[in-house]
Amino acid sequence: MNHTFYEVAVIFFAYSFLAWIAETAVATVRMKDFRNRGFASGPFCFVYGFTGVILTVFLQELRNDALFLFLGSMVVATAVEWFAGKMLEQMKRKKWWDYTGKRWNFDGYICLQYSFLWGLLGFLAVRYGNRMLLGFYRSLPAIVGKSVIWGLTAVGLIDFMGSFMSVYHIEEKLPRLLGWNHTLQRWTFRLAMNISGHIEKRMGRSYPSILSERDEEQDKAGERCSFVQVFWLFVIGAFAGDVVETLFCRMTSGVWMSRSSLVWGDFSVVWGLAIALVTVLLYRDRDKQEHYIFWVGVFLGGAYEYICSVFTEIVFGKVFWDYSAMPFNLGGRINLLYCFFWGIAAVVWIKGLYPRVVRVIDVVLRRTKWVLTGALMVFMALNICVSILALVRYDTRADGKAAVHGWEQSMDEHFGDARMERIYPNAVRQ
Repeated sequence: MNHTFYEVAVIFFAYSFLAWIAETAVATVRMKDFRNRGFASGPFCFVYGFTGVILTVFLQELRNDALFLFLGSMVVATAVEWFAGKMLEQMKRKKWWDYTGKRWNFDGYICLQYSFLWGLLGFLAVRYGNRMLLGFYRSLPAIVGKSVIWGLTAVGLIDFMGSFMSVYHIEEKLPRLLGWNHTLQRWTFRLAMNISGHIEKRMGRSYPSILSERDEEQDKAGERCSFVQVFWLFVIGAFAGDVVETLFCRMTSGVWMSRSSLVWGDFSVVWGLAIALVTVLLYRDRDKQEHYIFWVGVFLGGAYEYICSVFTEIVFGKVFWDYSAMPFNLGGRINLLYCFFWGIAAVVWIKGLYPRVVRVIDVVLRRTKWVLTGALMVFMALNICVSILALVRYDTRADGKAAVHGWEQSMDEHFGDARMERIYPNAVRQ
């Protein structure tokens, strides 16, 4: 089932608000005092709304399979929770929540009992909750529903931006934004606090582990992973992943087969993004034991590959890989063996290759004075844009639609069916 922007927004804000009520109620009971939970100052826990959207979009095909819907919700929601915790730690250099005292916890950010809870909540949301929420939304007059969504979007953006600035202590940069934030919250919710004066105090009370002096801890030398480094790791990972997959296909199938995601060059975007993400999330943990990094790679790699498979099918209308013939697969999108490969790749990368590759990148940047980096950024951006247009036209051409616009004619001229079939030999139309 395809959802419109407004339906996705309904799911996002509804689950953000419901989660805020649940989190606030639980925290208030435990602490014997009011606790306004969530990153934003208004009545939203955005990470829950985001998770609800992810589960709705990417696990819809499992809706009638109770077991796999539960397991999929459990894995994906746990991955989002771990990812959100890591990213918030990057912002504040402190943990926003800590499950270290709970049994079967992992990294202090996730634990088994909450993973089971996320599986149950995800199952109920996808199986029953979405139908109720969307049914209520569709019963409203169209103009009313859309107006409410745009109003919530404006409030949510202002709220999020104000909270973000408060975390980084830059409230004085946009005083009007904070003023609007306070006015809108007082007018619509009457539950949030004045961001400029109280948000840091509230966050400190809700998440004691982030209490610290206003001066952030400075990273140790070599500990910061900059945007430019992440970009280079994306490019290197994309190229290396394409080479590895090509050789693997040759050894297992006996044929040379293109595994590239882009029309120019041997680059696998899935691998590039995976390398970039695993580096951002795990580069501070590279001194931990191998089994820790392995299991992170197994679960996050599997969730990542599943989401990529659904995303490409939704956007381009094609299946780029299918593991249906392999044992222990889930919908042909992932399988247990390749999940283990993700774990092994994470260990090899973080423990062995990452420190050496980063040193090489630093040397290249010093010698090229950023010229090579800038040129490569332009090339990759153009490559990705042209590849998307070529794939979109490849799909519409298969429907028999004639080229009307200039870009469609250009795609037909330079990226005909024969060339696209060579680049994407496994792309199967759905």
